[in-house]
Amino acid sequence: MNSRTLRKSVSDISNEIEKIRKDLDVIAEIDEVFQAECTCCGQKEDCTNNYILIVKNNHAGSWVCGLCSEAIEEYLSKNPGKTMEEAVNSHNKICQNFNITCSINPKITLAWALKNIAKRSLENRMVRSSPKLSIYRSYSCIPTLKN
Repeated sequence: MNSRTLRKSVSDISNEIEKIRKDLDVIAEIDEVFQAECTCCGQKEDCTNNYILIVKNNHAGSWVCGLCSEAIEEYLSKNPGKTMEEAVNSHNKICQNFNITCSINPKITLAWALKNIAKRSLENRMVRSSPKLSIYRSYSCIPTLKN
């Protein structure tokens, strides 16, 4: 082999090594995936470290799944004076109560859910109640209108 061919071969190999090094640098920049567990419901999700940090920053240091996050945001919209930490703690308590009753007996879970639905329905009716025109029975059994 002459020296010119040898130099060309070394140059080609150097170029290939440089391309591979750049590819390895790009691969090294890709975030590693971790498994995060929701502090409320216990659901596990695969997430990057950056995403985990963003969620924790938005939810008072707790990592919560997307479903719990939506429930917490709804709680905050209905209770504007509450802080994020209070909302997360409130939702966490609800999830814990649900998980405890669900694991004991599914029938209890259904009864608990129905009780909460009835309680919320009653609270909504109490809030919305305003003086309305009602029909009452008088002593003579003839209906009368009262304010």
